[in-house]
Amino acid sequence: MLEKKAHNIAVLDLREVKNAIADYFVICSGNSDTQVDAITTSVEEEVIKECGQHVWHKEGFQNKEWILLDYLDVVCHIFQKEKRSFYDLEEFWGDAKIQHIEISQ
Repeated sequence: MLEKKAHNIAVLDLREVKNAIADYFVICSGNSDTQVDAITTSVEEEVIKECGQHVWHKEGFQNKEWILLDYLDVVCHIFQKEKRSFYDLEEFWGDAKIQHIEISQ
C-alpha cells in the first residue's frame, strides 16, 4: 500500500471483537480508480511474494471505488476517499484496536 502512495492506512485488530469475520482489516484510500487498481495489484503481488498466499476472494474490480481482498484472516479494503468516508468501517468496527500507518517523508 505504501509503495503505491495509499493514504490513511489503518490496521484494525478484530481478534477480540465479538462476531468479527476476520482477525484483521487493513484499510486504505486512493485518489482515483487508477491508484486504487495499482494499490490492489501491489497488495496481491506482495502477499504472494512474502507469504506465498493467493487471495481467497475479491470484489469491486468493476467500479474500483471499493476493492476487497479477502485472505481469510486478513481482509484488505482499498477505497476511493469518498466511499471510505461513506462506509466508515473504522467507526462500524469501533471496538477494534486501530493502528494508523504513517507515510515516511
